[in-house]
Amino acid sequence: MAYEPKMGRIPIRDLSPQQPENTWPAKAYVGEVVPFQATVFKEGHDLLGVDLLLTSPNGLQAKHRMHEVGIGIDRWQVDVLLDVQGSWIYSIQAWNDDWATWLHNAEIKVPAGVDVQLMLTIGGQLLARAAKADPESRVLKEAAATIATRSLDPLLRLQAALDPRVTAEIERQPLASLQTLSLPLEIRVERSLAGAGSWYEFFPRSEGAKRTKDGRWVSGTFRTAARRLPAVAQMGFDVVYLPPIHPIGTSFRKGPNNTLDAAPGDPGSPWAIGSAEGGHDAIHPDLGTVDDFSAFLDAAAKNGLEVAIDLALQCSPDHPWVTEHPEWFTTLPDGSIAYAENPPKKYQDIYPLNFDNDPIGIRTEILRIVRYWIGLGVSIFRVDNPHTKPLQFWEWLLHEVNTEFPDVVFLAEAFTRPAMLYSLAQVGFQQSYTYFTWRNSKTELEEFLTEISHEHAAYLRPNLFVNTPDILTEYLQFGGPAAYKIRAAIAATASPSWGMYAGYELYENVARPGSEENIDNEKFEYKARDYAAAEAAGRSLAPYVTLLNKIRSEHPALRQLRNLDVHWSDDEAILVYSKYLDGRYTRSGRGDAIIVVANVDPHSARETTVYLDPTRFGIDPSESFEVTDLITRQKFIWGLQNFVRLDAFVEPVHILRVELPKGK
Repeated sequence: MAYEPKMGRIPIRDLSPQQPENTWPAKAYVGEVVPFQATVFKEGHDLLGVDLLLTSPNGLQAKHRMHEVGIGIDRWQVDVLLDVQGSWIYSIQAWNDDWATWLHNAEIKVPAGVDVQLMLTIGGQLLARAAKADPESRVLKEAAATIATRSLDPLLRLQAALDPRVTAEIERQPLASLQTLSLPLEIRVERSLAGAGSWYEFFPRSEGAKRTKDGRWVSGTFRTAARRLPAVAQMGFDVVYLPPIHPIGTSFRKGPNNTLDAAPGDPGSPWAIGSAEGGHDAIHPDLGTVDDFSAFLDAAAKNGLEVAIDLALQCSPDHPWVTEHPEWFTTLPDGSIAYAENPPKKYQDIYPLNFDNDPIGIRTEILRIVRYWIGLGVSIFRVDNPHTKPLQFWEWLLHEVNTEFPDVVFLAEAFTRPAMLYSLAQVGFQQSYTYFTWRNSKTELEEFLTEISHEHAAYLRPNLFVNTPDILTEYLQFGGPAAYKIRAAIAATASPSWGMYAGYELYENVARPGSEENIDNEKFEYKARDYAAAEAAGRSLAPYVTLLNKIRSEHPALRQLRNLDVHWSDDEAILVYSKYLDGRYTRSGRGDAIIVVANVDPHSARETTVYLDPTRFGIDPSESFEVTDLITRQKFIWGLQNFVRLDAFVEPVHILRVELPKGK
C-alpha cells in the first residue's frame, strides 16, 4: 500500500490554542479574546494567505484572515472574541496567494525593465480570473482590460493593478491555489465566571459568633453570616467562598493553633468532616438547616454574589463512611486507619480516602454528593487538596458534572508540583490556585505573570488569592500595610480572577511561631472581627480593595488573561506590566489600556526610569500620551521613558489608565 503523507501541500503546524498532546480541548471563557496561531510556510518564495475557520456552538462558521507576527518565523495569528458558551471548532486554511505573489514580483521587475511583457501578461490573466469569479465587478474588468493594452506604457498598465479598488475587490475574494486545510481542533468556552471574577472567603461560623460572659463561644449561623454579604458585595466581590459547612468530628479534634487537645467548646477544623450528625451531604447543626442554607444562597443572590462551597474529599474518624465503607480508607498492618500527613504536618483528625479499593463505589457516591449540592443551588466548588486524589478520578468527575451542568465551576487548591498543577487544569478544572503567594520579587513576578498569561493560558486559569487560612507568607508578616496593598493591586490587575480571605483587609499579619499561617488560626477557633470599627479608625484596606474591584469592573482589559505584557525599569524592585484590549472587543468601541507600576519592596521609596513599548497598547513609539493614576487621580504625560517615584509608605503602586486617542 502506498504511503500517504501526513503533511498537507502547504505545511500547517503548531496550532494554538491547544492542550499539550491535544488529549482534551483547549479552554476559554465567554468574553475572552483568544489569539489563534499557527506556523504556516512553503518552499520557494510564493506569498501565502492564511485563514482561521471558526465554527461556533450554534453551527455558524466564520472566516478570519490571519496575519504574520514576528519577522521570518512564519507564525500567523488572529485574535477573536468568543462570546457563546459551548464547544467551538476551528481549523486553519492556508493557500498560495497568487495575486500577492505576482504583485510583489511585478513591482520589482516592471520598473526595472525585466520580463515586462511576461509579468503584465500574467497579471492580466490573474485579473481576468478574478473578474470571471466576480462577473458583476466593473473594477476588475476595467483593470484587466487596462493591463492587457500593450499600447499603454508598462508602468501605467501596472498602475491599474495597484488601484486601491482592485486591492479591495481581490482582498474580498482572494486568488488562491494549493488550498490546504488543517485537522480541526476544539476549544471549550465556559461561562464568564469560570475565567473572570473576584472571590472573598469567610468562615460562616465566625460571622456573628459571640463570646458569652463565662468565656464560651456561641457559633455564628447562616442567618448571621448573611449579614456580612452586603459588605462583601459593596467591596465589589462576585463570589463568596465558604470553607466546609458540614458536621465536624470529635475524635482527635484539634484545639487552638493546631494543638492535639481540644477543650470543650472548641469547634474543631471544618476540614475534619463527618460526625453522628452526618457527612458530606449534611450541614453542621450549629450553622442551621438546609432551609437556612437556602436562605443564605438567596441573600447572596440578592447582593449579586454567587456562593462557592468547599469540596473536601476526606473524613474525620467519626464520618459515617468509616463504619459503612471501611474499604474507602487505607487500613494499616496494625488494624488502624491511616490519617492524613503532609510532613512535617500531621492531621490526626482527618482520614484520607483510598480511591483504589472500590473506585466505582466511591465515584458514584461523590457524584451523588456534588449533584445534591447543585440541586440546592450551588454552582461553584472550591476543591481542597485535589492533588492528593487520582487525576483519573477528577477527569471522570468533572466530565460527568460539566456534561450535565455546564455552568458548574471547580477551583483547584493545587498547591503542588507543576506537573500535577497543570494536569489538574488540563483534565477540566476551571480555575486553579497557583504559586503566586510565593512570587514576591520583581524577577519572580515577571516570570510568573508571563507564564500564566501566555505559556499555559490555553488550559490553566489562575485565581490569584493573596492569602488563605493556610498561607501567611513572610512578605505579609513583615511587610506592613504596604505589602498588603502591593499584593492586592498585583493580584487584582494581573489576573482576571483573584481572591482574598477575610482578615486580609484588617492587615492580620501575626503568624504562629515557626509556621506560615496566622496565629489563633480560624481553622481551629472562632474569630470575631469588627470590620466597621477598623474602617472607621483608618485601619482597614477595605476602601482600597473596593477601589481595585471598581477599577476591574470599569476596565475590560483587566478581565482578560492573555493580554499581559511585561515592560522594563532600571530598579530591581519596580515591576512594570500593561494590559490592553482593542476597541473592536469593547462595548464602547474604544480601546482600553492599563499600565501597572509596582514597588514590590514594601520597606522603601524607589525612584527609577520606566521603559515602555507603547506598541503593545496601540500607540506609536514616537508619540507621547496622557495617563491617569486611578488610585490618586494624578495625570502625567508619558512616552518611551518615564521617571517614577513610588513610596511604599504612601502609594506603592501606580494603576495608570492610558488616555488613548480616538480610534485606538
